[in-house]
Parts: sequence; C-alpha cells; structure tokens
Amino acid sequence: MTDDTVADLDALARELDRAHVFHSWSAQSQASPLVIASGRGCRVWDHAGREYLDFSSQLVNVNIGHQHPGVVSAIREQAELLTTVAPATVNLARGEAAKRIVARAPEGFRRVFFTNGGADANENAIRMARLHTGRDKILSTYRSYHGNTGAAIVSTGDWRRVPNEFARGHVHFFGPYLYRSEFWATTPEQETERALHHLRRVIEAEGPTSIAAVLLETVPGTAGILVPPPGYLARVRELCDRHGILLILDEVMAGFGRTGRWFAFDGYDVRPDLITFAKGVNSGYVPVGGVIIDEPIAQTFDDRVFPGGLTYSGHPLAMASIVAALDAMESEGIVDNARAIGETEIGPALADLADRHAVIGEVRGEGVFWAVELVADRETREPLPAAAVGRIKAALVERGLLPFVQDNRIHVVPPCVVTAEEVAEALAIYDEALSTELT
Repeated sequence: MTDDTVADLDALARELDRAHVFHSWSAQSQASPLVIASGRGCRVWDHAGREYLDFSSQLVNVNIGHQHPGVVSAIREQAELLTTVAPATVNLARGEAAKRIVARAPEGFRRVFFTNGGADANENAIRMARLHTGRDKILSTYRSYHGNTGAAIVSTGDWRRVPNEFARGHVHFFGPYLYRSEFWATTPEQETERALHHLRRVIEAEGPTSIAAVLLETVPGTAGILVPPPGYLARVRELCDRHGILLILDEVMAGFGRTGRWFAFDGYDVRPDLITFAKGVNSGYVPVGGVIIDEPIAQTFDDRVFPGGLTYSGHPLAMASIVAALDAMESEGIVDNARAIGETEIGPALADLADRHAVIGEVRGEGVFWAVELVADRETREPLPAAAVGRIKAALVERGLLPFVQDNRIHVVPPCVVTAEEVAEALAIYDEALSTELT
C-alpha cells in the first residue's frame, strides 16, 4: 500500500466510527478514540504505521500480548473445524479449557460455568450464591467495578452504579485503602483492623442471615489497584464463615498472571467459594468469562435446575483460545515473567519516578499491576485536577505510549510478556510527560 492509501484507511476508520459507532462510557460528541489497526506483543499500530507501546493492555486484559501466534493459530484451527455449537452439547475444546482452568484453582473446585465476559460471570456468581444460600443480599465495596449488567453494575461501587440501580439486595461498605483511609488509620495493620470492624458492623446491621455473599475484587483494579493489607482477605473469609456467608472473589482483572500469580488470591492466604474470571484467561482474543465453582455449591444444582444460561457459553473459538493461551503462559514462563518484571523493573523504576516527581503521591502494585496516584499536594493528598491529568495523558499518547488513566491515577499495566527494555522505554516516557506537562 502507498502512504496515501494507509492514511486513507485511518481517515476512513475515523469517518465510519463517527458515523455509526456508539461508544461506551462516553459523551458521543466528545469521544475521539485512536485508530488501532494491528499489534504484536506489547505494541500496536495504526494503518499508517504510527507505533504505540501499549501499557494499558487495552482494558488490562491482553496479558499474553497482542497476536500471540500460538493463540491465533488455535483460533484459526478451531474455526476450520467448528465455529460454534450450542452450550447444551459436549465439545472437546470446552472440556479442555475447563480442565486447565480448574487445575489452577484450589482443591475442591472442579467445574466451570462459562460466560461471555466478566460482567456476566459476576452476574451468575451472584445468582448461584443466592440460590445456594437461600439469602438475598450481596455486600461489595464502594471502590470496586464488577461489570455493566444488572446485578454486576449495582454491586459496583463507583459512580457508574448510580444511574443504573435497578437490581435489588445490594449493600456497600468501605474496603481498605490506607493512602486515603476511611478509618483514620496510619499503618497497614490499623487499616486491616478498622476495615474489618467496619465490615463486621455492616454485616451485623444488615442481619447476617439475610446476606448471601460478600463480593470482592481480590485486588481492586479500576478503583486504584488497591493491594489488600496484611490479613484482610483471610479475616474477611473468617467473618463470612462465622455467618454462613459465601465469599466471591472477582479475579476478572487480577487473575491469570496480572499480579505475577495465576490467581491473585494465591498471595493472600484466602480460599473463596466462587471465583469469577475473564480478561487474562485468553487475553481477550475472543470474548469469554466464567465462574469457577466450589463443589458444595455445584452440588446444589445436581438435582435442581440452575436457572441461567447463555447462547455463547463455552463458545468453541473462545475455548480454543483459552487452551492455547494457558498452555503458552505455562510453557513460556509468562506468569513468572510478570512477577519478576514487577519486582526487579517496574516497582523500582516507579519508586525512582516518585522520588523525582512531587506530583506522585503514592506508587502501589505487584506483578504488572501498578498504580501511580497523582496529587496536587503531597501533604494534603489533594488529587491532581482532571485538566492536569488530561494533559499528562495527551503527552503520553503523543510520545507513543498508550496509558490507562483513571481519575487521578496512571495505571501501569503492560502485558505480562513485557521486557525490561520496554519498561525502561515506557518509564522514560512517563518521566518526560510528568516533567513537561506540569511545569
């Protein structure tokens, strides 16, 4: 193709988008998305060849990197064999995918209910919890995002819940977040104790026998990559056990390598009753999610109909992509790479960045799952205004880096396959953008 031809393709893509595409979470007249035409590893390009280093992993889901050849090949091979099949049938790819997923779960998790993504994974986990316990209420935190379907969006704590509160039986509480503690805590230990006291009082006030489940992101992602303080999750488990309440851990964003572990909860001495997943299980190559079900809950539906289903549950193209993605992550040491790169490259580099930029209030994270919290004043911790954050985001994109920016934070969330050289390249761009846009 000539330069004029590829430029025309970018222009055509923008024209068609403006004319016909309705974008999520956007005022349509103000949306101005980038054109992305292709990708490989940690990089993407538009039609004209403008390159971007993808430190957003799109929506924190491309864990294995763009266009992994083994996963692309598996999807192609499955498409040639069978492109779709009803969920009520038996399909080998579905069984192989489920086998690999439960192999990473704790002992006693043997079955998977496949969904189309993370939102309906949480939706169905909530349904299972209510039917298994015979109770109604779901407790979740204000700083959370669980998806944009009926119960999932009402379980969500952030602003997106408010225009969508049509589901019943949802109660919110504050989880731990030491940097902006709701509990006047000054140490991680205090934050754990006081957050647990708060949750215990909410459970008591709501009536323990009315509560079906506590739903938590193991590491809240969109809310700020809020790594739980020591002991918190294990003691939430104890609270749930005391009152016959199920614990649902949402691993949609944190799971399958993002924290440098197969599941984020593997690092927190906690065993859930239901595990929801999506995103990293196949890096979003084909839409998919699911619920991993502890056997006592699964047995509830041995002789009782589970009143839920999806036309594309266990879609063969998605199943083939899961098998190939998890096999590649294992054989290529991709989860280990995420852990090591976080410990030796991203963590130290972000700490150094914070030392040199007063606008950084806190750096937190693990694996390839980090947040840089931007403040107008380190003493008061006043969040950096949206206009300044917008200038930084624009500067990052202009310099060839795709960032994940949420509120007053930059989330540093590259694919799990990121190299030390790519981390250094990205950190130089962050450094330059912070230096030039705030002077």
